Formats: sequence, structure tokens, C-alpha cells
Amino acid sequence: MFQRDSSFGYLVNLLARLFIRALDRRIEAHGLVHGQFPALLMVWERPGLTQAEIAAAVSVEQPTMANTLNRMERDGLVERRPDPLDRRRALVYPAERALAIRDDVLGCAMAVNTLATRGMSETDKAEAIRLMRIMAANLQTDTDSPLPR
Repeated sequence: MFQRDSSFGYLVNLLARLFIRALDRRIEAHGLVHGQFPALLMVWERPGLTQAEIAAAVSVEQPTMANTLNRMERDGLVERRPDPLDRRRALVYPAERALAIRDDVLGCAMAVNTLATRGMSETDKAEAIRLMRIMAANLQTDTDSPLPR
């Protein structure tokens, strides 16, 4: 019989929702929502990526990333600039506002991680990361089952 309290999928999904809720409470003061956070991380870490590269890096569909970046551009968080090597493409950079809130927002994310791992040893944390990376890699290779329609 299926047991929620011993299901990896259920517990990871629950953790994800709880992480999102905790992060949202902390970053809303900056006018951000959790859906923007992965894209912001990418443009902070690697300015000058294309929309497609950001979408692939954060594992979201292109239309979703397009909408997210449109809102972020409207809100003064990112700038799109023409690619000097291919004028048909735009490169995404953090705008002044995103650079100004970077340290505070990253501090919010670190606070959520600290809260979530309270009571865990450094060894426990490293092992949890190692196991989650294995699960993520396994699921990224899942091409056997057709997606439901």
C-alpha cells in the first residue's frame, strides 16, 4: 500500500511547496515571487544567456520562461540586449534593480536553507545533497513513458 510518509515523490513535493512558501514570505518585500528566483540566479551567475539557455538551465518550458522574463523586464529586473553575433537573438542581463537586491535576496534563500536543515550535521547535509542529485539525474533520463495528454 502507498504510504505518503515513506514516498520520495510525496516528501520531495511537500518539501518543495514548503520551501516555496518560506522563500516567498522572505522575497515578497523585494517585489519578487519564487517563479522569478531561478531565472534571477541564472542571470546573476551567467549574465548574457539567451532565453532558451535560461529555460534549459532551470528546466522550464520556453513559453513559461518567455512570460517570466517579460514580467521581469517590465518590473526592471532584467534587460534584453541584441546578441552582437546574431541580431535575431537577445541576451538577458540583470538590470540595476536586480543587482541592487542580489545580496538581500540570496540571503533570504540561504535563510530558508538554514531553517530547513536545522538540526542536521554537515555530513547529513552533504549526504542529502548527494542523494537528491542522484534522484534528479535519474529522473532527467526518464524518456520511457509518454507524457499524459
